[in-house]
Amino acid sequence: MFSHVMIGADDIDASKAFYDAALGALGVPAGVADEWGRVIYAHDGGRFLLTKPIDGQPASHGNGTTLGFAAASAEVADAWHAAGLANGGTACEDPPGVRNATGGRKLYLAYLRDPSGNKICALHRVA
Repeated sequence: MFSHVMIGADDIDASKAFYDAALGALGVPAGVADEWGRVIYAHDGGRFLLTKPIDGQPASHGNGTTLGFAAASAEVADAWHAAGLANGGTACEDPPGVRNATGGRKLYLAYLRDPSGNKICALHRVA
């Protein structure tokens, strides 16, 4: 459904360090800066980009917005969470763990806020 996701960041270097570590824990290669200063992550056909807002205004997170990244296991989600915390992220929501989802499904979720305040999540579908 999605071709790419782009989020704003005021401090591209801090955000790149955070996402290189957190996404690296998921097996995503380090981001690469393009000629406009955007940082691009490419993995499994998807693209995730960091950019300073083009309107010159400060970046802001979306209230009620969460961006989720797939994790191959609960252990990988935990590694993502730890890497994010060690590189400028902050914990939010409940601690990483299993949550009940609709239809009796179980999800392992780990939430963080990135250095710009964006709420992100690593998700592993348990069963």
